[in-house]
Amino acid sequence: MSEKHVQTQAEWEETMAQKVFAAVRGDLYLALPYMNAALCALSPISKPSLRSFATDGAVLYFAPSWLLRIYRSNRKYLPRAYLHSVLHCVFRHLWLRGDRDPVLWGIACDICVENVLDHLNITALKRSVGWLRQKTYADLAQRFRLLSAGPVYRELCTLDAEELTRLHQEFYCDDHSSWPKDPDAPSAQMQGKRWEQLGRETQLSMQQGGSRASDAEAATALEAQVQAGRGRKLYRDFLRRFAVWREEPHLDLDEFDLGYYSYGLRTYGNMPLIEPLETRESKRVRDLVIVLDTSESTSGDLVKAFLKETFAILKTTETFFVHCRILVLQCDDAVRSETLLSDLNALDRYASDFVLKGGGGTDFRPAFTRIDELRKLGTLRDLQGVLYFTDGKGIYPARRPPYDVAFLFLDTGEPVPDVPPWAMRLTLEPDEFIKPQAPKLPDFTLPDDLDELPQL
Repeated sequence: MSEKHVQTQAEWEETMAQKVFAAVRGDLYLALPYMNAALCALSPISKPSLRSFATDGAVLYFAPSWLLRIYRSNRKYLPRAYLHSVLHCVFRHLWLRGDRDPVLWGIACDICVENVLDHLNITALKRSVGWLRQKTYADLAQRFRLLSAGPVYRELCTLDAEELTRLHQEFYCDDHSSWPKDPDAPSAQMQGKRWEQLGRETQLSMQQGGSRASDAEAATALEAQVQAGRGRKLYRDFLRRFAVWREEPHLDLDEFDLGYYSYGLRTYGNMPLIEPLETRESKRVRDLVIVLDTSESTSGDLVKAFLKETFAILKTTETFFVHCRILVLQCDDAVRSETLLSDLNALDRYASDFVLKGGGGTDFRPAFTRIDELRKLGTLRDLQGVLYFTDGKGIYPARRPPYDVAFLFLDTGEPVPDVPPWAMRLTLEPDEFIKPQAPKLPDFTLPDDLDELPQL
């Protein structure tokens, strides 16, 4: 008869920690029924070296001994800490960093998540909001109507190291070391798309939940954060939406003429004739219209930076045809400037000599009227789409044009304006075009005394 296995201390802690984890998640299911899909998306995995939760978007790491100590001394802290990590994923913070400073981006993301949690009217998640938090929220609310991570990051870049250290200590909740080192890597982006779908499900559940979900003071802010994270793409990737398959003169060594191949086999037995094709299909932009909103509310520096970034992308051989036509319109309440660029070399010349013209109101209709006129004249023979760079505060055309249209907005901390159903909408991070300088931060360590964690 085999002896009964006696659990070691580590095995007992692992078993009890999994039970605590299940209880914490159960409490959140009851408090936030519209987030059930997101709450069960992270599998708990033990990692003894941690002193807080951590996630990579696939699992939630925790140290069993840490979890049990916090459960005994401050158990109400755990549901909030768990939800904090889940909201990072729902808001897609792990995959939206781009080239920003990782530490400063983490502080910005923590502030956004804690702002939502501090305003949720849920007893299990409530904690005292100290003076520093109140001041931080008030200062940011004066600048931005929506506290999303991008605008908060740009604001943090204006602070000194001492202020940032205080904010880091105040808003720290989970470990970000497991976040993707390269957020743009294919594997990371696949995980990000999964959470984009979970964010969409959360948003729909909130809308279907009706009054129960809307009882929370921050329900609107939570939904706006989900919306801000959904569909956020790098501008380079978005331009692929305007690409079109077309044959281009170029030896294609991966393809060959089957006629010659078969003729060689029939004539010479085991000697096929290989003739590479002289054309290949390429998915590249052909004709494109870029409309720049030059109304009074548009920043000239950002417009110029946007143009330079657009031209840099289009000049890559994998994106644009050698023979191309780019129409650049400057328009406020009327078309103020019209420039047709017909070769790649003209892009640099135009960008270096660019001068913003306009400064009036915003009306999108004159630009579309002019585009239709040029299509009828044959100037734009193969129009693939229109990119309209704007703040969105204007009059849209009543009817859908016979080509793709995308309105490009900058993330300024304001809710993104609605666009007509026939148009695409993309929110761009200004940091893609003008990168703020992030201050150097000292190393941050967790307090040794666990009682310094906020008592809930």
